[in-house]
Amino acid sequence: MAATTTEPATEPGTRAPHEVIWGLAQAVVPSRALHVVAEVGVADHLGDEALPAAALAGPCQVDAMALERLLRLLCAHGIFECAGEGFRHNRVSRLLCSDHPRSMRSFARINGLPVARAAIAALDHAAATGRPGAECVDPAGFFHYLEGHAEEAAVFGQAMADKARADIDDLLAAYDFRPFGTIADIAGGRGHLLHAILAVAPEARGVLFDLPEVVGGAGPHPERLRTQAGDFFHDPLPAADLYLLMEVLHDWRDREAAAILGAIRRAAQPGATMLIIEHLLPDEGVDLVSQTLDVLMLAVTGGQERRPSDLRALLRSTGFQPGRVIHTAGPISAVEAVAI
Repeated sequence: MAATTTEPATEPGTRAPHEVIWGLAQAVVPSRALHVVAEVGVADHLGDEALPAAALAGPCQVDAMALERLLRLLCAHGIFECAGEGFRHNRVSRLLCSDHPRSMRSFARINGLPVARAAIAALDHAAATGRPGAECVDPAGFFHYLEGHAEEAAVFGQAMADKARADIDDLLAAYDFRPFGTIADIAGGRGHLLHAILAVAPEARGVLFDLPEVVGGAGPHPERLRTQAGDFFHDPLPAADLYLLMEVLHDWRDREAAAILGAIRRAAQPGATMLIIEHLLPDEGVDLVSQTLDVLMLAVTGGQERRPSDLRALLRSTGFQPGRVIHTAGPISAVEAVAI
């Protein structure tokens, strides 16, 4: 008698094994729909009243029937709300508005950029070689590509600012910045983190360090904040009591990450503090957010997310004594270290 294999019954509230695989295999479709809807600015043309796709298609310069199908898919994922034959905002879709104070429109567009799409599509290259898929677009890498594509670079810069804004409140609630006199944000972009810190640490002064084209376009700053242009691989960094690295090291492999930490150590006096602010991989178990980002870094920049133990090893090798891990109420954490 032939042996038979019987699948165990699926527990209530869980998906069957084949449904798990089907869902993940098709996940690119709603993701790409979000990229497109964010790119054409649907949310900016939608108010409190429901509108049919035909009324949105003209301003967005898309096909009405195609837009309706995209929006119905996003509604099924909790973004926008179906209202009869029309669509209206919900609390999630409002974050796709360009003028929302916590807008995530640029962040929703970022993986729809041509370079990001190509890099992710070349994940097979990354798997085979350990090198980023973005090399298939530009052999010099993702950041070199952005230098020659101003529009994509602008979306990327705004997306990073939007993402930082979403995490800053959690960080401010978890860490006391008031004891520090001078705080330097290394590769701090447009300065959103430093602006927020100086607002809650009124005695502190800030130094925003980034590439000349970044700090030059960062806009007005508080009186207590100055900018310093440079490249952390080649130029000296400012002296400070506290150094911030927010989602910087994950763009780089260990060799480059150690070079960045070494540059900070050369600028820092013994006893200076550093905060590495990242999505940390768990030392044990799995975490969907950080491990998704880890593979995204593999595809796009060649960098990696790290475990606390990985960061401690890098810190010890570059002249820092690792300290505590500060978990926030959100997805980011901070590893504290002291220059020795």
